[in-house]
Amino acid sequence: MSPGPARGRTSGAEASGRRGPVRRWQLVRAGSDAVPASTRRFMRRARQRRMRAALPWAVAAGVLALAGLVAWLVLGTGLFGVREVRVEGADLVDPVQVRDAAAVPDGVPLARVDLAQTARRVGELAPVERATVRRDWPDALVVRVVERTAVAVVPQGQRFAVIDGTGTVFRDLERRPDGLPLVRVARPGADDPGTRAAVEVLGALTPELRAVLVDVTVESLAGIRLRLDDDRTVVWGDASRGTDKARVATALLAQRAEKIDVSAPDVVTFR
Repeated sequence: MSPGPARGRTSGAEASGRRGPVRRWQLVRAGSDAVPASTRRFMRRARQRRMRAALPWAVAAGVLALAGLVAWLVLGTGLFGVREVRVEGADLVDPVQVRDAAAVPDGVPLARVDLAQTARRVGELAPVERATVRRDWPDALVVRVVERTAVAVVPQGQRFAVIDGTGTVFRDLERRPDGLPLVRVARPGADDPGTRAAVEVLGALTPELRAVLVDVTVESLAGIRLRLDDDRTVVWGDASRGTDKARVATALLAQRAEKIDVSAPDVVTFR
């Protein structure tokens, strides 16, 4: 035999031996009974624990997302914007004046309106003593005004300045309104000592004195006098001890005296 073919057969056998048998792998789903029951219970409890642990975070994330959406709708869009400004309690001022003073632009988000600042602007109107502002969802502001109460009028040439209990001038009229006494001071106003003294005297008067009062004249802080409807004069002095002076003056109304001096109510003189 020739050596050539023998070597070729040996090489083939050796090559076949090196490769060996071919293995084929296949995935097979195990049945439920392949995992022990204790292991399955452990795995189930682990999954439940993970779900319970994640639930608060999921709820919190949902709440935050919802809150963010609501905040954006309320604060960042015109969906809940101002469409109406309602005015309550206005008599001396026109509702249009109140809206102009409030100065709230149409469509501005209702939640972003500064209620205190809006009320302050409305309160700067002369006839308004104070104002409050509230939101009326979804699209309205309600401005409630409390107007000043007149206690007297001050002649100013051919016109009349109306003052309240603080001496503040809040109206200017061509004619004297009925039912209000006259106060004669040089410069009516809340910062005028004479005006404040006259208002203090008016507040101390009894109903009997008010019924016959014509005017209160403040010549000086210690020189206040009252003129009654029968041309009698009550010398009041300064504004102190108003209750005592009013009581004494009322008791002397029945006396037929042209002048009653109660400037020192403990020592009364009249003639």
